[in-house]
Amino acid sequence: MTDFSIVVPTLNEAENIDSLVTRLTALDLAPDTFEIIFVDDGSTDGTPDKVRSWAKQSNVRLIERREKPDLTGSILAGVAAANSNVIVVMDADLSHPPEQLPDIVAPVLNNSFDVAIGSRYIAGGRIENWPLYRQLLSRVGGLIARPISDVNDATSGFFAFRRELANNISNHARGYKVLLELLMANQGKIRVTEIPICFSDRTRGASKLSFSHQQAYIQRLITLAGGTASLNTAGRFAVVGLFGVIIDALIFQWMISRDAGLAMSHFVSFFVAATTNYAFNSKWSFRDHHAGYLHWHQFGRFLTVGLLALLLRGGVLALLVYVLKVPPALAIFPAIAATAIVNYLGSAFYVFPDLKNPPSIDIQWRTAAIGIVLFAVLLRLVYFGLAQLIPDEAYYWQYAQHMDLSFYDHPPMVAWLIWLGTSILGHNEFGIRIGALLSGLIAMSYLYAMAQNLYDKSTAMRTMLLLVILPLGFGSGFLMIPDAPLIAAWAATLYYMERALVAEQRSAWLGMGIAFGLGLLSKYTVGLLGIAALAFVIIDPTARRWMLRPYPYLASLLALLLFSPVILWNYENDWASFAFQSHRVLSDRYQFAIHQLFLHMIVLLTPIGFAAAALALFSIKKPADRPLERRQHLFVQIFTGIPLIIFVIASITDAPRFHWTGPIWLAILPTIAWMIGHGDQLGAIGKRIIKGWRLTIATCILAYAFVLHYVVLGIPGIPYHLFTEHYFWRETANEITQIAADVRNQTGKEPIIVGMSKWSVASALAFYIHGDAALDIRSRNMFGDSGAMYEYWFPSQAPEDRPIIQVGMKRRHLEKTRQGTDLKPMLIQPGSIEYRVIERYGTPVRRVYYRISEGFRGVAPAN
Repeated sequence: MTDFSIVVPTLNEAENIDSLVTRLTALDLAPDTFEIIFVDDGSTDGTPDKVRSWAKQSNVRLIERREKPDLTGSILAGVAAANSNVIVVMDADLSHPPEQLPDIVAPVLNNSFDVAIGSRYIAGGRIENWPLYRQLLSRVGGLIARPISDVNDATSGFFAFRRELANNISNHARGYKVLLELLMANQGKIRVTEIPICFSDRTRGASKLSFSHQQAYIQRLITLAGGTASLNTAGRFAVVGLFGVIIDALIFQWMISRDAGLAMSHFVSFFVAATTNYAFNSKWSFRDHHAGYLHWHQFGRFLTVGLLALLLRGGVLALLVYVLKVPPALAIFPAIAATAIVNYLGSAFYVFPDLKNPPSIDIQWRTAAIGIVLFAVLLRLVYFGLAQLIPDEAYYWQYAQHMDLSFYDHPPMVAWLIWLGTSILGHNEFGIRIGALLSGLIAMSYLYAMAQNLYDKSTAMRTMLLLVILPLGFGSGFLMIPDAPLIAAWAATLYYMERALVAEQRSAWLGMGIAFGLGLLSKYTVGLLGIAALAFVIIDPTARRWMLRPYPYLASLLALLLFSPVILWNYENDWASFAFQSHRVLSDRYQFAIHQLFLHMIVLLTPIGFAAAALALFSIKKPADRPLERRQHLFVQIFTGIPLIIFVIASITDAPRFHWTGPIWLAILPTIAWMIGHGDQLGAIGKRIIKGWRLTIATCILAYAFVLHYVVLGIPGIPYHLFTEHYFWRETANEITQIAADVRNQTGKEPIIVGMSKWSVASALAFYIHGDAALDIRSRNMFGDSGAMYEYWFPSQAPEDRPIIQVGMKRRHLEKTRQGTDLKPMLIQPGSIEYRVIERYGTPVRRVYYRISEGFRGVAPAN
């Protein structure tokens, strides 16, 4: 046997045969160590004759295929005829330099790797003399393969591999990217390396690449990912969909004409059309992959995809009707089109997947991760500008209207991001929340990178999936609160700390200093990572050596420099922010709240996530003979466990806020994601937890879409009673504006509006009335009560003869201060407490309480 066989597929390459064979036989290789097998696919330019002429004097063979030309088929035919166990595949057009063949084949020959790829897209690799459009096509082709492939150049045509690996390639494999077929057929079972090559464009002959090749590649990529999407299914789906559009639009128009309301109309029309579509799709559109009769489990999957598409469509419809002012009769068509892709891809990959040649569970999870992450991001984008601000967001918007180096109850990052977003996109919900979206994407990227460093690419993709579907990740990626930049900074700090402490990269300390400093500018909680880092250095002997080097101390100085605006603000304001946070920790009030802490954690992680986190923390053991894995697992345990212990201790004497523990779970998410793909290494409990993830993921994403649709358009049959106290401030602001106008007309004076809460009411009213500069809005600190930053913005109020309009979420808020002081003596001629019913699109949603007084006497002196 020869050492290796070179398989060269050809189609009209007569001009290149002589040069190729000459350069191959000129290599510093013994002639009897390799053979060259040309597999011709029906050339008409004399290519077979050229090859035969060489076969008389060299170890060259010719195989002439009579089947339909297909690159994959040609290569597999050459592999079957080879006389060696190591195969090298290369093109005949000399774009693959023959001189680099020894470098490509050596790792397989010496048994270091099972596959060696000549890569254009790693350090040292390059492309010469290729037109820009070809480079773009190649890059895009490689990029879309990256989610299911673990190499940088999955579309390379120059590679070496062990012959037996070809036996696993599917009989359905077609197209011009056999390397992808080889990698996917043996994923997780082989050792792969990439070697840089210089790829140059052909100088003789014409390229065989065509649109049909690209189409076949995409089709095969979809099939390898487990989908049944194709031109046939897409065409049938489109025909069925067109019929569904007609039904959908007609029913929608009929219901709108009878004043059924936007939500009810699009719900009913969608369900009628979707049920009809399912019947036709199951029996016709995807008949090549299914028996054609209805299955209950398929129908359940169809309902899941349909509900997601419906709830996303509601956001698109609301955006068109309420923001862009498109008539409902016209808006329904782009709304249908916008969500048709969700239905089709959901059907192709989830409702009617490829059951004959299903991909591995690992690839199925990767595909699910891609689809769900993209849907979650799309859901945020659609609803960002539609869902009203919660009072917290309005309060931080107020920060941005009073820009400063820092603030009383939080560091300044949230204000800086809101200021930047609103400066570009305007003072609207989208402008405020764009920072949360970007922070979520940053957190996702760093967590992906950390998970890949700790485990592998599949785990990294599942980690992204967990981040977007768990409440701790979805909420912080949607709402513009301090936790949004905190999550991003926490994830970045974890990444750099792992690189520095575990991987021992000196350059990572620079990133750690920047990330930690930005985290301190976001929320002081990130300081817990500093305590965890110190604990890790003390416990881990390898990391302990950093204590004698300057890098940790320089990183700390850099973080302190970034944090200096907060220090300067506190210095100028009697250390107010530090005192406020210290009071929270050192308060002498006692409230045992560990049970609350665990309840909050269960909600933030979901019950399945909480159980998985506990299992990951306490049950997974790494073998002693794998020191790196043991150190990585110790890193996860320390950086999750230390912050958790601190919160548990704090909750013994004080009640924690609901969202406080959210960031501490970022360190353990990669381990939880790893567990999902390694059920065989877990016990019975672990396997049950893994089974519960599918239902948890579907429930979470449906819940987010449901809530967003509910607060924007409503849900037919479900009254507005879930968010009445802290939501619907746009409608409330309209009522308060009208009350203020009535008072102004009656008295001829501009009233002072006082939100009777710490900051919620005043901030929400300020945002939704900010276009009306005449309104003077204050907070309850006007009456001597605490008002957070309002005590700095509006520190005191002298006696005033202007009318006072108190506004509160509850009646009692207008009667007494938090300390129980009666408010009436502070008011001149206070009226009775009244309320108005706030309506949204004609539906009652909440009450707002108010009281009108003729003036303000001043704060009552303390006893």
